[in-house]
Amino acid sequence: MNLQDTSHVKLSENIILADADYIDYVVFQLTVQFERMIGRAIPKADLSRWAMNIALDGGLRDDGAEHETQVVLVHDAKKKQLQNFVPAAYDTELSGQAFRDERLGEFIINAYPVGEVVDKADYLTDAIKTILEHREVKRLMVIPNGEQGDDYEEVRRALRDAPDDMRVTVFAMQPMQGGNFRQEILGYSLTNALGIRGEEL
Repeated sequence: MNLQDTSHVKLSENIILADADYIDYVVFQLTVQFERMIGRAIPKADLSRWAMNIALDGGLRDDGAEHETQVVLVHDAKKKQLQNFVPAAYDTELSGQAFRDERLGEFIINAYPVGEVVDKADYLTDAIKTILEHREVKRLMVIPNGEQGDDYEEVRRALRDAPDDMRVTVFAMQPMQGGNFRQEILGYSLTNALGIRGEEL
């Protein structure tokens, strides 16, 4: 999916647009914190489980229909893989790959390096503006870096013109300034992807 020219391309009904460097950083922080708390080694996060959790938090349901979700991972061009997820390598294990869940349908993953010509915040906001023009998209889930810089604020502004019939959910680690979208806490989906059970806490 070339987000710079998708006016004639049909997008999936569900799109997860994530700052991959940010979710990787948050998973590392959660791993360190929970290993101390529960006293056991925690494996790397399962990327497919995380994507399904985000889709559920974004409103996707097992309703008997055939669903398709695009997972767009935007990352620094210098980084070749996620450090705290499996699978991890952008070029060989993630981009152009897909998996199917019997309840939620097919998830198509693509990774896009940024930083040489356009920075991550600009890429995310340009992608959002393009996605908002595609009426076939029913659910948009966005995970910006809400902790550094003004990425979250730029995403918030870009979503101002979201159509009323598109369910837009923005994920952050804590409640943030609201906008024309729903909010969910990112940590829940990542904790589940790390295999941490509620009774362990």
